[in-house]
Amino acid sequence: MKFSVVALTALVATVSAAPAAELLEKRQQTANDLISGQCKKVTLVFARASTEPGNMLIITQGMSMGPAVCSGLKQKFGAGNVACQGVGGAYSAGLMDNVTPAGTTAGAIAEATKMFTTAASKCPQTTIVAGGYSQGTAVMMNAISKLPEDVKNRVVGVVLFGYTKNGQQKSGIPNYPKDRVSVYCSASDGVCGGQLMVTAGHFSYMGDGSGPKATAFLTAKINAGPGGGGSAPSSGSDSGESAPEAPAAPAGKGAKGKGMKGGKGAKGGSKMRLA
Repeated sequence: MKFSVVALTALVATVSAAPAAELLEKRQQTANDLISGQCKKVTLVFARASTEPGNMLIITQGMSMGPAVCSGLKQKFGAGNVACQGVGGAYSAGLMDNVTPAGTTAGAIAEATKMFTTAASKCPQTTIVAGGYSQGTAVMMNAISKLPEDVKNRVVGVVLFGYTKNGQQKSGIPNYPKDRVSVYCSASDGVCGGQLMVTAGHFSYMGDGSGPKATAFLTAKINAGPGGGGSAPSSGSDSGESAPEAPAAPAGKGAKGKGMKGGKGAKGGSKMRLA
């Protein structure tokens, strides 16, 4: 992947020069529902973007993509039925990690892999979905492509925003069904064409409807279930794992997993954080 030195310089300069008051407006959110909480009917594993602290980040002016998808799924199925787990630990979301051949670090990939295997072993009845934003998409791509088959089959849907390996992987994930992947890449997002060119479109996803589209995609995959059938988790405040339900009639094909383009972002040059 070709990396823009000009883009990196602008990113580092912007992050370094951010006023203290502006930094204080940001607050860290750590989502550890899987690690610290009870099993839920649905588990979301999400990898954040570069420079975002914690394992998910909320900004007072608007949420980032992980919390947006988490919130959307909780609205669909009930907060007590959805566990949201960010990828933290060895995944430091460092800016320069984007320029490695994998688009992230081996430690980050191992941490994401651990989240998936933990969900599968700790919560055998949960339905697993996943997502990533910017560098987080490379974390997800690498981890999911190399999961053990029994764990990989439990991951029914993946959403990727500003996919840094989109050009190389043709809007898919190696060794994983393409109809289970939905990619959100603005026409003005420079990272989506195979080069790490961070333009204004890379920051457009909170405002272009990509979050609700991704939630709808994952909802359809959850409703379809691992085998293409099954019933959706009921809404409500159930905080534990429910007993297995009787098999339902096949529900047909879920939402198509072709890469879905978000609305066009504002055109422009290099901007603040990430990929």
